[in-house]
Amino acid sequence: MKFACDWSLKTNAEIHLVHQTLVALPALTDNQSRQQITQEINNEALKKLKGLTKDLIPNSIKVTFSVSERNLYNVLQKLVAEPFDNLIFTGLKGTGLLKKILMGSVALKVIDTIQNIVVAIPKELSSFSQEKIFIAVTEKHPLNIPELNHFLNFIDNDKSKITFFHLAKPKEKTENIENHLKDLQVLFSDRFDANYKIFEGENPFKDIKKVINSNIDELLVVQKGSRLLTDQLFRRFLINELVYEGQTPLIVLP
Repeated sequence: MKFACDWSLKTNAEIHLVHQTLVALPALTDNQSRQQITQEINNEALKKLKGLTKDLIPNSIKVTFSVSERNLYNVLQKLVAEPFDNLIFTGLKGTGLLKKILMGSVALKVIDTIQNIVVAIPKELSSFSQEKIFIAVTEKHPLNIPELNHFLNFIDNDKSKITFFHLAKPKEKTENIENHLKDLQVLFSDRFDANYKIFEGENPFKDIKKVINSNIDELLVVQKGSRLLTDQLFRRFLINELVYEGQTPLIVLP
């Protein structure tokens, strides 16, 4: 919430908080009692959420709420269908090796289910920075340029430097991807300080750490469906080393 709040202050955006309550009722509960209990649980959850908001978000930011027992992903689908520019924020707990590899079930399902830009935030990161934006590029799943532009509308181009990069497999031919990276650099150079990098050789992971340092002034952008998210080795490195172990927010393009 602090991270989203800090970002919203820089972009004059509103915040909409979404919470799904869990209602466990005996199977024989009648419909009227079921509705009453459910409403009481929702009201209590909303009260707590508003109390948390009061402590974390200044009055200058408009905040609205969706608190119900309805399926979280259905609620999000309806919200992003409204005629606004949206970013979905979700936290990354990073507890346990399995969750680190899979990013956590909620975050991963949001990414898989919702056709919208998702910002996955590492644990305890509370301030937004846009100084360095690293954008992963692959050949099999090319960047969604309209959505990348959509994301960059939330970024101050005078304060940001963009690096398009590719992680090459051993002995991978990189001529085509290098040409593509050059084209991307040219395409965005009129708005941003843009460059590109190819990390290849025996240890591309070691080389990329020289550039992406997992600092709070960095953002990492990946394309949904790319092997950087689906390949176990690449995903484990990117998510664990750059996101979980560091403080780099992960932006996933639809």
